[in-house]
Amino acid sequence: MQASLAADTGQADSSGIEPVASNSLDEFLRLQRRLLLATLLLSVVASAITFAVFGASAGCSLVIGASCGLLYLRLLARSVARLGNEARSLSRLQIVVPALLVVACTRLPSLELIPALAGFVLYKPALLLQAVLAP
Repeated sequence: MQASLAADTGQADSSGIEPVASNSLDEFLRLQRRLLLATLLLSVVASAITFAVFGASAGCSLVIGASCGLLYLRLLARSVARLGNEARSLSRLQIVVPALLVVACTRLPSLELIPALAGFVLYKPALLLQAVLAP
């Protein structure tokens, strides 16, 4: 695979540049997968607790917020992956996600703002866990 990547980019295998870039990208993809999985697991646990303690309305709001948080995290990771190759700065598309979440909470009476925002920021504790537990 490295030979085909080197052939596509016009670099020889002996340059040493391609394996380093490939290893960094693989490491980034592993971190991205772990972070998304940790966020998903934390969201499931928090949603179950919220449903049990605060009821269905707060639980649904938290699930919607957590889903928006996962989407935000995915868009941010995609923007970071493009950094250097195709873009020089981060995309601002992911900023639309929390704005739409707040607008949806204000327009739909069945959604509660605080549980939705709490669900949205569940990616942050998952990120801290990854920083602490990383090998």
